[in-house]
Amino acid sequence: MMEDKKRFVKEKFSRVTRGYDLVNRLGSFGQDAFWRKRSASELADFPGPLLDLCAGTLALSLELVRQNPRPVVALDITSEMLHYGLYRFRKNPNLSLIKAVCGDAEELPFSKNTFYGLTIAFGLRNLARPKKGLFEMYRVLKPGGKAVILEFSRPRNPFFAPLYRLYLRYGMPLLGGLVTGDREAYLYLARSIYQFPEPKIVMAWMEEAGFTGIRAYPLTLGVVTIYTGLKPR
Repeated sequence: MMEDKKRFVKEKFSRVTRGYDLVNRLGSFGQDAFWRKRSASELADFPGPLLDLCAGTLALSLELVRQNPRPVVALDITSEMLHYGLYRFRKNPNLSLIKAVCGDAEELPFSKNTFYGLTIAFGLRNLARPKKGLFEMYRVLKPGGKAVILEFSRPRNPFFAPLYRLYLRYGMPLLGGLVTGDREAYLYLARSIYQFPEPKIVMAWMEEAGFTGIRAYPLTLGVVTIYTGLKPR
């Protein structure tokens, strides 16, 4: 079951690679750039190396480097995503600070206590074993290191929430299908958002993995939530 999900996610993301960023920009009404900036700002004062998990086409990795130039390792299970990001941003002078690695966020190919900080944007809910991923994040962070998780959540506003559900159910699959040709991938997106646990459960998972000082704050009426946690010194 878990391996089936891993294969499904890898296959779907490889198919939508070229249209992925455009769908994100259009589908979020431009908010995705703001979400990445806020997430990256949580690590603005942390030195490198940093780790960007489920890095996709490197958008968040580049934002981390833009805010504070330092080495970033960008890891993703889908090589097509990484290769496209390297090609797309090949003229960006900050790309030289980013090392792309194809790998599994649940089995990180790094030693413990390696990174001063890490990010994962819209990737935790795509892991077959998200709790295993959190334990791996904790393992590879240095003592005093910080994890920043950007993930979709479900709005609570009684007026906005039903509109958002309709948009996810019908609008996003239509947009994603038109841009990428793979409507099924964006039907999965909607399902994954509404099947993913509430913030209090994600925070409990983080605590179980060993993180302290855990915080969660919503953005854009609760469409996304940023979680942060520290590895004790």
